[in-house]
Amino acid sequence: MNFTRITVNFHQMGGVPCIRGLRIPVATVVGMIADGMSEDEILHAFPDLKMEDIREALKYAAEAVKERELPLRTDLLA
Repeated sequence: MNFTRITVNFHQMGGVPCIRGLRIPVATVVGMIADGMSEDEILHAFPDLKMEDIREALKYAAEAVKERELPLRTDLLA
C-alpha cells in the first residue's frame, strides 16, 4: 500500500510516522479516534489536518498491525 500523506523523518519527532511532515504523529490521531473523538473534533484541534489525513492515518495503523500479533491476556476471556 502506498501512503502519500504519511512521512518519516529521523530529524523530526524522532522518526515516528507523522502526517505530511506536520509534526502530528499518526499515533496521536489514531489515539484520539480510539478515545472517542470525532473526525470534526480532531480537525478542529489540528486545523492543518484534512479529512484524508485522518483516513490515511487509520489505514496506516491498520496496515502496521496487520501481520503482527500483540501480546494479550488470555485469562480474561473466560
